[in-house]
Amino acid sequence: MSGIRAKDTQPEMLIRKALHARGFRYRLHVASMPGRPDMVFPHYRAVILSHGCFWHGHDCALFRLPGSRRAFWEAKICRNRERDQEVDRELAADGWRRLAVWECAMRGRGRLPHQELVARIEEWLKGSESFREIRGTG
Repeated sequence: MSGIRAKDTQPEMLIRKALHARGFRYRLHVASMPGRPDMVFPHYRAVILSHGCFWHGHDCALFRLPGSRRAFWEAKICRNRERDQEVDRELAADGWRRLAVWECAMRGRGRLPHQELVARIEEWLKGSESFREIRGTG
């Protein structure tokens, strides 16, 4: 697990580059915020959390619990989900709008076309909705 990246993952980089090209400016992994959101948009009072389907136990085709050490993985994924909920509550209490972009929206058979994904993110950023998830279609 030491080889698993927590920052600058490929899906995160795709989103960052596309949003930057569209003129959005953001801060990365702000340590003083709950959960260290992947991208923080102070101007919009918004954060984007890029979630890997396996690590966050997403209900999609990309998530499959490993067969070996099943109890360990169940506990780990369960704790990750609990932490996600805690972070979401804290960010909401602090007045931040939250967008969760799931890996399945960018990978696999159910992925969204890149331009559509970026357009959805841009629409959310410019809107007023307090929470949204973007997931794949499958």
